[in-house]
Amino acid sequence: GKKTTEEALFGWIVSDFGLNDAIESGLVKTPRVVVRDDGIKNAATYKSKLYHIYDEISDNINRPAKPHETLPDLLIAAYNILSIDWLETFKSWTKAKIQVPPVMISVVNRTETAARIKHAFDTNTIMTKELCDPTKTLHIDSKVLKETEEDILELDDQAPDEDSSEKDQESYLRRQVNTVGQIGKPGEQVRHIISVNMLSEGWDAKTVTHILGLRAFSSQLLCEQVVGRGLRRTSYELNKDGLLEPEYVNVFGVPFSFLPHEGGDVGGGLRPTPPKTRIEPSRDKVQFEMHWPNVLRIDHKLDYSLELDINDLPELEIKATEMPTEAELAPVIEGKPDLGQISEIDLKKLITAPRMQTLIFKFATHLLPQIEDEQKWKGGKHQLFADLVAIVERVLKSDKIRVSPKVKNDDPEQRNLYLRLNMDRIVRHVAKGIINQNAQGYEILYNTNEPIRYTRDAGVWFTSKPHYPGKKSHINFCVYDSTWEEQASRLLDKLDYIEAWVKNDHIGFEISYLFNGAVKTYLPDFLIRFKGGKHLVLEIKGVETEQDREKWAYLSEWCKAVTASKRYGVWVYDVALDPNNIEDILHKHGKN
Repeated sequence: GKKTTEEALFGWIVSDFGLNDAIESGLVKTPRVVVRDDGIKNAATYKSKLYHIYDEISDNINRPAKPHETLPDLLIAAYNILSIDWLETFKSWTKAKIQVPPVMISVVNRTETAARIKHAFDTNTIMTKELCDPTKTLHIDSKVLKETEEDILELDDQAPDEDSSEKDQESYLRRQVNTVGQIGKPGEQVRHIISVNMLSEGWDAKTVTHILGLRAFSSQLLCEQVVGRGLRRTSYELNKDGLLEPEYVNVFGVPFSFLPHEGGDVGGGLRPTPPKTRIEPSRDKVQFEMHWPNVLRIDHKLDYSLELDINDLPELEIKATEMPTEAELAPVIEGKPDLGQISEIDLKKLITAPRMQTLIFKFATHLLPQIEDEQKWKGGKHQLFADLVAIVERVLKSDKIRVSPKVKNDDPEQRNLYLRLNMDRIVRHVAKGIINQNAQGYEILYNTNEPIRYTRDAGVWFTSKPHYPGKKSHINFCVYDSTWEEQASRLLDKLDYIEAWVKNDHIGFEISYLFNGAVKTYLPDFLIRFKGGKHLVLEIKGVETEQDREKWAYLSEWCKAVTASKRYGVWVYDVALDPNNIEDILHKHGKN
């Protein structure tokens, strides 16, 4: 710049000193990653579910959602554990008379997820109230992050008033982001930053102590970029031994590793790629085209007062092992976690279990928008909330919600803690019970951009899997994943009372359902149209699980609602648990 002389040092020095070396030498903070927790590990990786949270809840956070929609219980648990550790750091900094607070950053996948996280903190869904102050939380997205440096330099530190333009407010927000942890600047007292996508490379906050990542992290480079936002040290003063005191940043949800990636055999040559078949709608079979409504959500028409018969409410088991309450973190040294330097965060030791009356009010508050907004409640809000408080109190005090093992259920404090940690799952369970017992009819919310889907709109894809050229299917080949599906495909072509069918593969027929507090997507196996217009959604399944039964309950409701709309004909569903039953199921629905 103009003020820089030849003798002056640059503000930045570029060096090939590796990040691994920088961590080992203490030049930057040492990241600590989750190596263990007290919950069940991921079945595929055998790692803690807190290590890469996104993989566990991706169905829930990759969809359009309103800000008030409750976050998945696993994410709430992660924030509770991480925020309690943040609070311990905050207290120690305050005791040491450090003027700025430690900072947590959340790097998330999309705008809707960021809004839900902001709402969860603003409404004290997270247990650490010191981190739930809206005035000390920054919610930024990629649009704000694209502000130019020229715009930033023209700003002053004065906060805009309510009448300021949107551009001025966004510019001030960016100014806060750029001055996090700087005394006397707009970002001095920021405690939490919720960012969609990435904070910029030039961001130089030194007070980041906790990071939660909530995105796919498809490469180690992305992981290193996110973790790198928290590696700048707060102090470079040497201790009495002439060394830098160690500083740490605790990381949840970023599958971070410095281990080098080894390639394949050198000089081994490329293996020949097996030939692949092109799968697409066939122009020669348009008479077998199928269509269906593209349903986003099914609402229920409810009466003006709600009741819930506890005896008719299914039991819900809360397994303590499915919800982590403590985590063990290890610093990354020499490219891998050093298990000899484990530090522990234990939620049970650091918080007080909530009282029952607090739980009742909190649960009723979170249940309110699910009934009022999502189910198009027509009555008064005060009456609705009073009904919900009464219902929630009866449910929570009953044996319909059971914590296992029994020793935790019998301890009031531990039971209340696990009820609080599983709030999303319990609220949805109660909401489902209320709707089932009080629904007077259905209201279908369609995707306005594409209210009806057609097989002709299926995209082209390629596969090397076995396939069958279905005669009555609009798609040129049926790609099957099992011999049962192949048998069903051939049978569907033979039966004369079947007019058309299609394997539900890359055609876009989806059913959203809830399981264990997370919204998931269900893809049934076949869509079948009989002569006369009746439709059958057929699932072929070898082993029935609790999750399958939940899927089929939502599919049953979908069929009832679509049929009741009287716009798309009659829709039914069925499940074949034995290949010998397929023809009987088809005969039952096609001949009757």
